[in-house]
Amino acid sequence: MICAGRHGPWALVAGGSEGVGAAFAERLAEAGINLLLVARNALRLEAAATALRAAHAVEVRTLSLDLAHEDMLASISAATDGLEIGTLVYNAGAAGGPVPLVDQPIGEALANIRLNVVGQTLLSQHFARGMVARGRGAIILVGSLGAIAGCKNLSVYAGVKSFTQTFGEGLWAELAPQGINVAVLMIGRTRTPKLEQVELHANSGVPAAEPEDVVDYALSHLDQGPVLVPPEHMQGFIAMRGMPRRKAVELMTRSLEPQTRYRMD
Repeated sequence: MICAGRHGPWALVAGGSEGVGAAFAERLAEAGINLLLVARNALRLEAAATALRAAHAVEVRTLSLDLAHEDMLASISAATDGLEIGTLVYNAGAAGGPVPLVDQPIGEALANIRLNVVGQTLLSQHFARGMVARGRGAIILVGSLGAIAGCKNLSVYAGVKSFTQTFGEGLWAELAPQGINVAVLMIGRTRTPKLEQVELHANSGVPAAEPEDVVDYALSHLDQGPVLVPPEHMQGFIAMRGMPRRKAVELMTRSLEPQTRYRMD
């Protein structure tokens, strides 16, 4: 389990204003860890920070910022100057909706890559250097079971989430011997505002996990990285990784149909 004494007094939660990121912020605050919440929407950020300050005896700062922006690292470096960031939670979602790559604006595709590949690489390197110097810390990358196989209309998203898993595995191999926890949390269908948005409140028949439950699982199994898959998804995770790639892609495309059906022609 994460704690200030084991990991450090401050945590940065990228994407911390709602959903899984907000659940991480809540649990970290409960553990007595001060927070810097980063997200684009300033109003949602401040609402989340206000609630955390009222409920817990921790300091909560906010930074309204697009994680895909080219000056992201400079902005976060300035905001964390003088703070011992002992925990990094990178909870990046997707930029844009489901659409075939040939129809997708190139800026939207590149924003997804900057958000999920460039952003987490830059922040992991930046904060890992201090963690290595101190001999303690934790990096939690929120991935997706969508990384197991490519998916029609989500080719860029699946690709960047695949990077998250493999990148996290390599980072774990580098940092775990130095006393730093690294874990990629592979979440499945989880009840977040984004899920509500893309499924348009439709009942897909597939139950959605609660953000608090997947976060509790991640924090209680942090020492068991590099890849954390909630128990209810482990059988499918293993099965899809072992099946022929064409079958895996076809299965992934069918399983994500609620998110992509308006372009499933």
